[in-house]
Amino acid sequence: MTRRRKPYKTYTKEFKQEAIRLMEESDRPAAEIAMELGIRRNQLYKWKAQLQSKGELAFAGRGRPEKENQSELTALRQENERLKEELEIIKKAAAYFARELK
Repeated sequence: MTRRRKPYKTYTKEFKQEAIRLMEESDRPAAEIAMELGIRRNQLYKWKAQLQSKGELAFAGRGRPEKENQSELTALRQENERLKEELEIIKKAAAYFARELK
């Protein structure tokens, strides 16, 4: 039996900026603000770090890559892992046969 996961919630750029502003300007703990907004406390810190590192370019996209891009990315990562394993096998075989020639 497979369980379907819940779809990701998406938040607007304005919501994220307002949440960060609340966290910075309020005397209340981040956990309390996060609970009030219905998000995880750690998410506030992630958004704050994104805003600090990217400035106005933060929160430009819609979050995760689209499904079609994600499946291609996953396939490429799997192929990359397979090729790395094959390369390791070839290296070991080359070292083995090089010892035999001596």
